[in-house]
Amino acid sequence: MTPQRSTGAGAEAELPEYAGHYHLESCLGSGGMGVVHLARSTSGLRLAVKVVHAEFARDREFRGRFRQEVAAARRVSGAFTAPVVDADPEAERPWMATLFIPGPTLSEYVKRNGPMPAAQLRRLMAGLAEALRDIHRVGVVHRDLKPSNVLLAEDGPKVIDFGISRPKDSELRTETGKLIGTPPFMAPEQFRRPREVGPAADIFALGSVMVHAATGRGPFDSDSPYVVAYQVVHDEPDLTGVPESLAPLVLRCLAKEPEDRPTPDELMRELRSVAASYDTQAFIPAQRTGDDAPAQEPSVAEPVPGSRRRFGGRAALGAGALVLALALGGVLTGLLRAGDDGVPVAKETSAPTTAAGFSAWHAKPIGKGSGMPQCVHGAGRLLCFRSGLAFALDPADGSLLWRRPVAEERTSDAPALSGGLLLLPTDGGRRVVALDPASGRPRWQRAMPANTGIRFIGSMLLVTGTDGAVTGVAGATGETKWHRRVSGSTTPLLSSYDGDPLAYATSASAQGADTLVTALDPQTGAVRWEARLKGLLRPIGSQGHSLFLLALDTVSGDAKAVVRYTPAVKAMRRVALSVPLTAPHADVRGDVVHLLATGGSLDAVDLGTGKWLWHTETSVSRGSVPIASADHVYFTAPDGRLLAVDARDGSLVGQTPPRLGTDAGEVSAALPSPLLIGTRVYAASPDGTVFAVDGRDPKAW
Repeated sequence: MTPQRSTGAGAEAELPEYAGHYHLESCLGSGGMGVVHLARSTSGLRLAVKVVHAEFARDREFRGRFRQEVAAARRVSGAFTAPVVDADPEAERPWMATLFIPGPTLSEYVKRNGPMPAAQLRRLMAGLAEALRDIHRVGVVHRDLKPSNVLLAEDGPKVIDFGISRPKDSELRTETGKLIGTPPFMAPEQFRRPREVGPAADIFALGSVMVHAATGRGPFDSDSPYVVAYQVVHDEPDLTGVPESLAPLVLRCLAKEPEDRPTPDELMRELRSVAASYDTQAFIPAQRTGDDAPAQEPSVAEPVPGSRRRFGGRAALGAGALVLALALGGVLTGLLRAGDDGVPVAKETSAPTTAAGFSAWHAKPIGKGSGMPQCVHGAGRLLCFRSGLAFALDPADGSLLWRRPVAEERTSDAPALSGGLLLLPTDGGRRVVALDPASGRPRWQRAMPANTGIRFIGSMLLVTGTDGAVTGVAGATGETKWHRRVSGSTTPLLSSYDGDPLAYATSASAQGADTLVTALDPQTGAVRWEARLKGLLRPIGSQGHSLFLLALDTVSGDAKAVVRYTPAVKAMRRVALSVPLTAPHADVRGDVVHLLATGGSLDAVDLGTGKWLWHTETSVSRGSVPIASADHVYFTAPDGRLLAVDARDGSLVGQTPPRLGTDAGEVSAALPSPLLIGTRVYAASPDGTVFAVDGRDPKAW
């Protein structure tokens, strides 16, 4: 869609593709009041920009409501909403820019996937309760909570669209006789006395939203809004299909009188007593009858029964997440905290014996803190990083070789071996510290300004900037070796893959019609080849001198096809996916690509034959990057389980028990991928455990 003219104030307002200083790239959706665009800031930050329709821009009352929306959204910006970045309610065409949040709306998810399972419902309800707590704390009543105003982001639900919200101290009041809201999700008081609507109305809406998520319909259903209004005020809700563990709480939310409904804090206390966590019971094979019926849920050392049946189900969908590039700088600075001197400490492992003589083990080198350890294998050891602490384990038995405190703000980047040293991105990617893998002692450290993109490739560290430049830094010394600008890009996205000596910089055209791929030599920065490929593409792997990419929808960002490009012969092969996938993680083995999407769908596509091989629904809401062997595909779940499926048909073969730890209500921002080293698989869990299992025998996990 071509963006509207005159969409903002300032010098750039006359340009047809801008709102203020933000470049409007594509249309995310259009409603009665305006159009929401996917936009990008000057630094490359992706935003959602709402631009008001011209006819409403001339309406004084509407401008007042839009100013109120901006004020309300700014007051509640936080973990459970889309933070406001900028706005101009006084522009010729008023607009507001919020951070773009990848993910489908709840309405889209239920429409395409069907009702949510019980574990996901609990997580959804807890997230919405937390969101309403924060919204109400700043004196705002949303008044239009509904499935289309709930985004299902990777780290939990986000409440959006404060178009009819009312701050308690607002001078703008609902007119007598005018109802504002969406009838199936409005509270009785919104029909009876709209001027007296308070925070409890949002709790009623939460109850209605939960019924929709659990059943695909509302608690009061009719084609007529007048009948719905009558039912909301007078009838009891229909909770058929709502899980028994949640139904009593949902019923309390739907109480006719506001004072009878729970507060957000009461909801969260009640939900803590509900046994299921978000993912703990996900991906369990369907119950069977007869001789092949699975046994009880296994303990740590017991085998998990496998299922040879393919999992039926629905593919995940919604707006996909694209990789966001960051920018460069570089000065040396102090980083390490005083403390640990690297002397080995006592072994902390447990090693039950499994098949083929291999002794599985699990170790907890860190007693406190949260977050899953991120590990890399090299220099004859497992080198890990978690909660401000780097440590090394013996891969044979998990014994602790050394550990060292490192000053850190939470980061999702994994450590890497480069130039013979362990490189740790810390402080949200603003710093890199290099440690000796043998002792943990520091060798060099380098600070970088905000918004840098870092990629470790062989003996080099490559850093991207918003000026379109890439800088090569020697991993062994931290010294800058080269600096060059990549053509056709202001914010190049870098990719690299094990066994491939090249780095790949990609840059899409403004409308996503094509993507420029530049293959760089990381040692010198020299361009080895360059190609402009049709479509919006994202690299996912390389094999046999070919680059594998995902073709993305230019509006939603969903993956719609897998592409293989062979530069030597300038040949492309494209295999369409039967259903678009949301933000899939990918692994390439030979010609086969495995795609684990947000929502849990796992697909295998063969680029050699041009065929889709199989599809399964794992029920893992958000998994790690999958890793494939000849026989199995392994991936990690947010609750710490390591799962294995049969590489031939996608059937579940085995899984380890969950290890959530004390922070069971939290979901890690980034899930470390398992490490497949020979026949052993190494993985980590949220309670701080690092463990090893025999990859050949998942049934024994």
